[in-house]
Amino acid sequence: MKKLLALAAMALIATVSYAGEYADVSIKEVKALIESKKAVLIDVNGTDSYQEGRVPGALNFDAIKEKLASALPADKDTTIIAYCGSPKCKAYKQAAEAAEKLGYKNVKHMSAGIKGWKEAGEKLEKN
Repeated sequence: MKKLLALAAMALIATVSYAGEYADVSIKEVKALIESKKAVLIDVNGTDSYQEGRVPGALNFDAIKEKLASALPADKDTTIIAYCGSPKCKAYKQAAEAAEKLGYKNVKHMSAGIKGWKEAGEKLEKN
């Protein structure tokens, strides 16, 4: 019984630590970072969605993923914020993990996604 409890506890700890891999940033925080030009946003919703509307200044991950290193700033301490559709969407991890592999140390997640951005009444940038 003790072994079973220990195994269950280890599984729970692993799940919790994996789930919190990237710090979440609120829409309010993202707006402040955009205004201060202290972050790079990456939209992972796909090119069609990107063209329909995105967080102002966000990069289109579909278009830059092969050349991400040259699309991001040289300063590895730059805040990188990845987002996708909504809190349930996990596609943002593609960009977050890619930035992390390139050595960026301050990678975050806007879990509200583009859906939350729109629901908050924030302006979209469109093509």
